[in-house]
Amino acid sequence: MPGNGLWRTKSVERSIADTDEPDTRLRKDLTAWDLTVFGVAVVIGAGIFTLTASTAGNLAGPSVSLAFVLAAVACALAALCYAEFASTVPVAGSAYTFSYATFGEFAAWIIGWDLVLEFAVGAAAVAKGWSQYLQNVLEQLGLPLKTTVAVGPVDLDWGSLLLVFGLTVLLVVGTKLSSRVSAVITAVKVAVVLLVIVLGIGYVKAENYSPYIPPAHTGGSTGTGLEQSLFSLVTGFSGSTYGVLGLLAAASLVFFAFIGFDVVATTAEETKNPQKAVPRGILGSLVIVTVLYVAVSLVITGMVPYDRLKTQPDGSRATLATAFADNGLDWAAAVISFGALAGLTTVVMVLMLGQSRVLFAMSRDGLLPRKLARTGRKGTPYRITLGIGVLVAIAAGFFPAGKLEEMVNVGTLFAFVLVSAGVLVLRKTRPDLERGFRVPLVPLIPILAILACLWLMLNLTALTWVRFLVWMAVGVVVYFGYSRRHSALNE
Repeated sequence: MPGNGLWRTKSVERSIADTDEPDTRLRKDLTAWDLTVFGVAVVIGAGIFTLTASTAGNLAGPSVSLAFVLAAVACALAALCYAEFASTVPVAGSAYTFSYATFGEFAAWIIGWDLVLEFAVGAAAVAKGWSQYLQNVLEQLGLPLKTTVAVGPVDLDWGSLLLVFGLTVLLVVGTKLSSRVSAVITAVKVAVVLLVIVLGIGYVKAENYSPYIPPAHTGGSTGTGLEQSLFSLVTGFSGSTYGVLGLLAAASLVFFAFIGFDVVATTAEETKNPQKAVPRGILGSLVIVTVLYVAVSLVITGMVPYDRLKTQPDGSRATLATAFADNGLDWAAAVISFGALAGLTTVVMVLMLGQSRVLFAMSRDGLLPRKLARTGRKGTPYRITLGIGVLVAIAAGFFPAGKLEEMVNVGTLFAFVLVSAGVLVLRKTRPDLERGFRVPLVPLIPILAILACLWLMLNLTALTWVRFLVWMAVGVVVYFGYSRRHSALNE
């Protein structure tokens, strides 16, 4: 039953009933295969092409492959919780909708506001990376054309604008078409990743894996003051490069490479058989990308000594291409750049898709203007999609990416914590609900998921936490200024 004030909940039955409203109905076109493609499409992106090599050189050495495994375990624990929720409440909105049914309206608003960090800010940051790769590809084709131009006192990134405009049109036309385009592009970038693995194996040298976990060096690149991890700031432990602490810090960093699999849960309302398809899509995509990530990290650290992958004094970071160039395979750099360009395209598209579905659910509940939730003849929330396209284009076109990677990480991990806790709450408050998928070993798995995510959050910098808390404070102001009064539950 809905309560009063901040903690009023929206029942699962009402959430499901709202999906049949004629003006805000989404088309049910997607299958388990479509969802798996979306998951792989959004996860294989900037992380695999940029983070693997630099994290090995700066923090973990050859044990970066183990760092990927640790990050994957944290994701897998949370993914099991997402799968149960999405099969029980097959409604757009992902963690926002789940929180509304368990913790109440205020917590749901906070998590919805938080997801903007993961999806919209993430899409803008990745679009900036896409534009840089576009410039590299154009140079390799003999077209030395810069993707940024000076417009008065600011630099306009026209490459990002071009990408966001094209993807916005695609998402307005229809989710099924977006899935087909995503499938084609995803096939290309998976092929490039497989090429990296198959080609690189022939250049692996066993001695490069020793020592697997290099001895720790105090200080290093972990920073001081607010630039150090929150764990170091609170406990007084000095950060370290390499060693066990370096490995754990690396796991927190490469977690960015897994971000996005939870987008699959936001499309539950558009899925033909969500009780079975959504869990398969979430877990299937996570298994695929984990295998690819570990294989790539083993190949790259086996091709060259890890100390050659350190960030250079001029700030340039090692990439997958660095290891191939070091072995005289310069042509592979061009192929990797092309694969990265394809990879980042689908990442931006699926992040924008996920953001539109979260805001769609919030608008339908009245926490944002309800007119935004209208769906057109194509069955897509076109108004919200267009609005997100404009916002992402402005952010990507005019603002520097900065340290958005960590901002995205902290927002995502916070969502994971709430969803994992929500499984425990809903099991206790609504044991009668039909669950297409059930998390095994409850309460152990959700508790482990919460602890793993909290540990990764502690390894993010204190400055990231400060920015996160400021963002949340703005969200609280918006809730009390508009959303609480206009909530559909007020009726």
